[in-house]
Amino acid sequence: MTKFAEMLRVDQAGEFGATRIYAGQLAVMGNRAPHSAEIAAMAEQEAGHREKFDALIARRGVRPTALQPVWSAAGFALGAATALIGPEAAMACTAAIETEIDRHYTEQLEELGDEDPELAAMIREFRDDEREHRDAALAAGAEKAPAYPVLFHAIRLGCRAAIALSKRI
Repeated sequence: MTKFAEMLRVDQAGEFGATRIYAGQLAVMGNRAPHSAEIAAMAEQEAGHREKFDALIARRGVRPTALQPVWSAAGFALGAATALIGPEAAMACTAAIETEIDRHYTEQLEELGDEDPELAAMIREFRDDEREHRDAALAAGAEKAPAYPVLFHAIRLGCRAAIALSKRI
């Protein structure tokens, strides 16, 4: 397996997981809760990211992660749980995940260099979107969530674990 295949596998899994987190949040929040319109817009953008990674995976013959059913359930549960805590916790979830994804995508771009311009361009574009999501979540009060530091770091740790597992499985 090439490093490009590993990157595609983990990135597609991450975008899929993001769509599931937002689905869980919106299932709890509906369309009238504070920040639900922002979450719906972020979810739509993540779905677009996933579709582009899906297409690239298919074109390059890369196997998606076998953990997709796990990420589907775990992502939805994380989204629903944070939304149940409140709108700020939902935003804290976004801030934590997007902080970690910014780090992850930046590391991938450094590793890629000029070796795969198509993949690098996608990662750079999506990283910029994820940074916007993080900034929007912080502006929407993420840091006001109950036990924000604990929630933020626990979610980031879970995100790192998901990245590590999805690279190989």
